[in-house]
Amino acid sequence: MRLTRQTNYAMRILMYCAANNDRLSRIPEIATAYSVSELFLFKILQPLVEHGLVETVRGRNGGVRLGRAAEAINLFDVVRVTEESFAMAECFENDAAECPLVDSCALNSALREALNAFFAVLARYTIADMVAARPNVRNLLGIDMLERRAPAA
Repeated sequence: MRLTRQTNYAMRILMYCAANNDRLSRIPEIATAYSVSELFLFKILQPLVEHGLVETVRGRNGGVRLGRAAEAINLFDVVRVTEESFAMAECFENDAAECPLVDSCALNSALREALNAFFAVLARYTIADMVAARPNVRNLLGIDMLERRAPAA
């Protein structure tokens, strides 16, 4: 199974927001941190907002933040809202009727079991786990530098 680039960056947006949980994150900052276009990130943001994983705050000092605690967002939550298909083989799709084994195929059963195991592992890990795995994540993403440059409120 290969996850899309959209899912990869959706997880990265959430990780950035989790690492930067004491203030709003801005799309230009996230885009710079990951060397990706702002437009691409805006497209990814839509399903995250629709499913409550991210909240947006409009206005001059607006930005984005996690829609719920990082500990309450698991990787499967992200995959579920960003991936369009989990078809690992043709027999997972609607045109499986062409196969004479469609109703009693051991391959289909094995692939479905593997997919469910993949989902179970993703469900065990949260965005908080991903950020905690790298104690210097704030430095790696440039968040600490942003805070040093920001004028005191």
